[in-house]
Amino acid sequence: MIQRFDIDGNPNLGVSILAKDNVAIVSPGLQDSYLETIKETLNVPVIKTPICGSNLAGALMAGNSNGLLVSQHVFSHELDILRENNVNVEVMPDTLTAIGNIIVANDNGVIVNPNISNKAKSIIRKTLEVEVVGMTVAGLDIVGSAIAATNRGALVHPDASEDELDMIEDVLGVPAEIGTVNRGVKLVGACIIANSKGVIVGNKTTGPELARIDQVFNLFEGSL
Repeated sequence: MIQRFDIDGNPNLGVSILAKDNVAIVSPGLQDSYLETIKETLNVPVIKTPICGSNLAGALMAGNSNGLLVSQHVFSHELDILRENNVNVEVMPDTLTAIGNIIVANDNGVIVNPNISNKAKSIIRKTLEVEVVGMTVAGLDIVGSAIAATNRGALVHPDASEDELDMIEDVLGVPAEIGTVNRGVKLVGACIIANSKGVIVGNKTTGPELARIDQVFNLFEGSL
């Protein structure tokens, strides 16, 4: 299932909301209509909490079904909320705090900004229980913004090379294809909320872009 909405006119949904196969993290102030669309489309429980005192859970968190990673600026009461909801969450030690921009993960692997420290890679590997590989995509180290990935597929920045697509497929264990969202926006990871059950994109996303997204994430096959 694919749905479209903007949050108060903002189509960069992947910055605001984090979604995995077993949970979605959203701002406490998110409107009920959006909450219902998220629950219906992605078929996951929704946790309402600020992250690092902000409404940018998607930019400040990353992870997979095994666990979530969060910026070191997270508040203790926010961690308490996540853990009270049975979320396995670990704090990243690095000064690179926009975790969602520099990490992209599914249940098969993790791609990270190549400048992430070995200590951080160890935490990622232990928390998410998968292989960690550092690389750039289309010359960018913000791999979390350049790739939107689920356990079904990966939509990638349209300037990615064939070698990069091959590497993404090897690490994440799913087909990877280039594409855009919101009428030509290349930073697909910053604009898409997706898991294996559904996808939500901004209102400006065109018909051809929706068809590409449907194909890449293999949504027509139904639930896993």
